[in-house]
Amino acid sequence: MPLALLLAAMPLTATPALPGNEFVPFTTPTPYDSSRPLGMLEPVETFDPIARAQVMAQQMPRDWVGTYQPFGGTPVSVDLRLASTTAIGQMVDLRGQITVGSVTWPVQGNLNAKSDQIDLLLLCSQCDVAGLEAGGEFQGLQGLQLSGWNAPRLTSMGGRLELQPAVSSAPRPAAPASVGTPIRGLW
Repeated sequence: MPLALLLAAMPLTATPALPGNEFVPFTTPTPYDSSRPLGMLEPVETFDPIARAQVMAQQMPRDWVGTYQPFGGTPVSVDLRLASTTAIGQMVDLRGQITVGSVTWPVQGNLNAKSDQIDLLLLCSQCDVAGLEAGGEFQGLQGLQLSGWNAPRLTSMGGRLELQPAVSSAPRPAAPASVGTPIRGLW
């Protein structure tokens, strides 16, 4: 008898797993029981990424400064100016310009408000500073603060972009004495 017919003839709910056999028997899902109290239901996620994206789009700093260091190269200063930040669902659409060294290009990116994942594209036809090139992008999981260069070719080494909000000319309140140093990413 072919194997398909044997499987079709087997009962699905009462087949116990035999010792030494990795077969896990099928069990029918339990139907929803409306008599269960609401406290016994599965927990509901209360985080609202759409609302966070709207807040981020309004309150995100527009000026960022830092460095880009190609792997195996010397660091180069970076200045990122965001001209617009627009919330679209749980994403924040970023548009502006980036200056790497002394060269400025337009940029466009997406920041996920739920995961802080960033994709920042250089919109240039000739990106020839510090190993950056057309078709690559910065990607990261810590918002704009830390990201890596994802080059369009496998022969490119890539690099690391570290940004911080630019210090404004307004005086900042003194930090409490108990504040420690920030934890840096692994890469």
